[in-house]
Amino acid sequence: MTDDARWNVVLTRQAEKATQRLSRTLLRRIDLVLKELARNPTPSGCKRLVGYSNLYRVRVGNWRIVYVVEKARLVVLVVKIAPRGEVYKNL
Repeated sequence: MTDDARWNVVLTRQAEKATQRLSRTLLRRIDLVLKELARNPTPSGCKRLVGYSNLYRVRVGNWRIVYVVEKARLVVLVVKIAPRGEVYKNL
C-alpha cells in the first residue's frame, strides 16, 4: 500500500449526531482531525484501545474520537465522538 492512498472516513449515526451539537470552534478542530484520518488512519497521538483489535482513539482537547480501521476497504469508521468521561461507555 502506498502512502498517498486516500482513506474514506465514514461517521456512524451516533457520531454524526454528536457533531451537530458541538460548538463551531470544536467542530472545526474535529474536522481537521477527520481530514488527517483520511490521509493517515494512525496519525501521531492516536492510540489503539486495549481489548480491541482494530479500535483506535485520537484526542481533540478533552474530546475523543473513537474509530475502526478497515484496512481491506480503506475505510475509517468513526464510531463515537464524545467528551473524555463518556466516550468509553457502551463501546
